Order: sequence, then C-alpha cells, then structure tokens
Amino acid sequence: MEKSKTFKDLKMWQKGIEIVKSIYTLTKKFPKEELYGLTSQMRRSSVSIPSNIAEGFKRSHNKEFKQFLHITLDSLAELETQLIIAKELGYIKDNELDYIGEKIDHEAKMVTSYLNKLV
Repeated sequence: MEKSKTFKDLKMWQKGIEIVKSIYTLTKKFPKEELYGLTSQMRRSSVSIPSNIAEGFKRSHNKEFKQFLHITLDSLAELETQLIIAKELGYIKDNELDYIGEKIDHEAKMVTSYLNKLV
C-alpha cells in the first residue's frame, strides 16, 4: 500500500468530507426544535468520520490508526441510524436517504478495505 503524504490525500478522508457537506445541507431544512437534537447529533456523527481518519493517520503506529478507523466505522453506523430516524420522522425523503446511504456504504467499504491492508 502506497503511503499517503497527508491525511488529505486519502480517498476515504475526501469521501468523509463529502458526507459532512451532504449532512449539513440536509439538516438545514430540519425543524428548528431539532437544532440541539437530531440535527446536532447527525452533524457531530458526520464530522467525526473524516476527523477520526485524520487523527488516526497522524498516529505513529498502525495499531492506533486501526483503532481510529474502527471508530470511523462506528460513526458511519451511528449516522446511518440517525438518517433512518430522520426518515421515520418525516424530515427526509426516501431518495435523500438512499443518496446519503450510498455514500455511507461506499465510505464503509473504503475504510474496511484500508483496515484490511494495515499490518
């Protein structure tokens, strides 16, 4: 596996940033009473995805990086659950859930693949 110079070179980090932007755009239309509830939680979950990739990348050992990538997978599952809740509450449509769900699935595959390559 070729070593990236910075975390910003990692495709999985770049995809994480895309997810953050999608979530912020999506949650802008949520009801105002959700600002400190589901909106905040979804934004935090999404931000933790590229953040954990970046933090793990900066660690000096692969074992630590693996731990941060596992946390990234946890955040992806958390975000997917929150999206389903938002859909059930009528805050998002099926097509919005499908669109972001595909991004989450792709990101999870990228992270899992990277995890499997780390020694």
